[in-house]
Amino acid sequence: MNDTTRFWETKGLAEMDEAEWESLCDGCGQCCLFKLEDADTGEFALTDVACRYLDHNSCQCSDYRNRSRNVPDCVKVAPDNIAKLRWMPETCAYRLLAEGKELFWWHPLVSGDREAVHSSGASVRGKAINEDMVDDLEDHVIRQLNKELGNGMPPLGTPPKDPETG
Repeated sequence: MNDTTRFWETKGLAEMDEAEWESLCDGCGQCCLFKLEDADTGEFALTDVACRYLDHNSCQCSDYRNRSRNVPDCVKVAPDNIAKLRWMPETCAYRLLAEGKELFWWHPLVSGDREAVHSSGASVRGKAINEDMVDDLEDHVIRQLNKELGNGMPPLGTPPKDPETG
């Protein structure tokens, strides 16, 4: 993409308009995975279980407009709360920019390709199951999923390697 479209490098999160803010979402679907928090340590464990509203092909909410009504504890990511959302994936554009880091090569704003997030292995496409299919979340902690990723895809939360630079 040309430099004139790289608004995320020249604007702070709070300066972005709604369209710019929304375009930061890479469509990975990782934020829609259920997390378990250890009450003693505060650590989070990811699961491979996704919210029932996650479209498993696009990895985006199937009812984004009504997400807060459908799922009352669905968190609306905003400039004033992103730094507090410790459970957001390390690859999340909102988190990366809040931490002063660059977007990954596969992000649609960088690559110009909405499919790059999926072909890179950074999304939950093909790796998550619907919450309606699960009885016990603890049986679905991501470590199990990571062990099953024997086909060369990185574990969720691990930035995939750029095929051009290795």
